[in-house]
Amino acid sequence: MYKKIIALLCICIFWGCNQKTNKDPEANEETNTQKEVIPKRKLAKFEPDEGKVLLFVGQELEAVGGLEKYNDGYLDHFDRPAGWTTYTNINPGENSFGRIQEGLDGIYDTHDWGDNDYNVSLQLADEDYKDMALAIGLQFVNHEEKVADGTHDKYINALADFLLSLGRRPVFLRIAYEFDGEPWNHYDQKSTIKAYQRMVDMIRAKGVTNTAFVWQSTGFMSPEDGQLEAWYPGDDYVDWLGFSFFNRWEEQKMIAFARKKGKPVFIAEASPTISAPDAKTTGNTIETQLSNPEQAEEAWQKWFIPFFKTIDENLDVVKAVHYINCHWDSHPMWYDNPTFKNIDARLHLSDSISNRWRKITSDPKYIKSSPCLYDQLWNKAQ
Repeated sequence: MYKKIIALLCICIFWGCNQKTNKDPEANEETNTQKEVIPKRKLAKFEPDEGKVLLFVGQELEAVGGLEKYNDGYLDHFDRPAGWTTYTNINPGENSFGRIQEGLDGIYDTHDWGDNDYNVSLQLADEDYKDMALAIGLQFVNHEEKVADGTHDKYINALADFLLSLGRRPVFLRIAYEFDGEPWNHYDQKSTIKAYQRMVDMIRAKGVTNTAFVWQSTGFMSPEDGQLEAWYPGDDYVDWLGFSFFNRWEEQKMIAFARKKGKPVFIAEASPTISAPDAKTTGNTIETQLSNPEQAEEAWQKWFIPFFKTIDENLDVVKAVHYINCHWDSHPMWYDNPTFKNIDARLHLSDSISNRWRKITSDPKYIKSSPCLYDQLWNKAQ
């Protein structure tokens, strides 16, 4: 009998402790936390999970390397990134530093329009570019009306056929990149929006599924929310938002705009450029040669650290970055350009920069090339 009473008391005490614990707010912390969690937004096409960042490198053949003729670029000194960037155009008849453009230049043949050689087909055929995504910067300055009204449909159809030929290789298409880049782009706003929408509609109608559409601002030319909104082609036409990370990067509003729109961010162009004192009126940057140890260290402190800090502080939306590994001041296009005329951003020229770059980008959050990259990104595709 005594043993039965003791057992009954133990049961009562245990039950009472549990009841008290369940009434304790701390005991329900997990439940309360779950109630307060805001549902995460739906991932965009090819967007990695929060905390992961796709690493891209560009932009012309010399800068990227990995080829028999072009063998002193990024791929020849560092681990292969998740993707690389190339550029093309729909502006036939335009003179670009001595070359008359044909439309979709640099896609099938080697072309130099003042920014060194481009030929994405050469890269696609090389084993070193296997298991890498592709980002394409597409411009049509002075031709936005012809793209919008159907005059240039043959180029859009040809581009769609090219995208289809890539199979499962993920592509990030930056249509009218730096749309607000006055005066160098001087796009007409209304026609550019229509051109962007027409291009997306036609590419989708062709059955292209391996392409995410990126809408890229300069970053600093549209400092107000309303200015970005005025250029915006609409949620249905945009998978990713993008901006350029050069000098004056502090003025960008795209990250905040992306959170408002529920879209991921691609830092679509980035290269070490440091504002000169008169940058706001002239665009001038200070000389930055990464082969010069003092200038390389200044670039690390004033550009690379802020660049990586921007990524780390915005991992909820910044999901891809593109470093331009370019010998800018050796290309005619940039000889007189106030931003790039004194810049050599090739990472391997500086052991100090290279070592720190390798250490930081070896963090697992940076996604690089791998045999499972396509599956990884397609599993996230919406």
